[in-house]
Amino acid sequence: MASTERVTVTLPVDVIERIDRLERNRSRFITEAVERELLRRRREGLLRSLERPHPEAAEVAAEGLAEWGASLPADDEGLLDPAAGKALRWEEGQGWVAEPG
Repeated sequence: MASTERVTVTLPVDVIERIDRLERNRSRFITEAVERELLRRRREGLLRSLERPHPEAAEVAAEGLAEWGASLPADDEGLLDPAAGKALRWEEGQGWVAEPG
């Protein structure tokens, strides 16, 4: 369960009265309202970001994903040494375990 913290929030009396007419648990009502507002603002921020992307993101989009991928160094340029890794497998209940060698 998420931890909670007590905060003091000042609301107009008529707003409190309207909340009390609809909901017995003010805290739950306000928490749900705040969660919805936070989600709305996050979505709004994402839409704003899509409308005005960061210059580097716009650059990648203009190039196209294929061209951007082609600009990356090839794996054979020494960035990855497959021989240095360990073979693993997933076992239910245990997680990743080393392959017997």
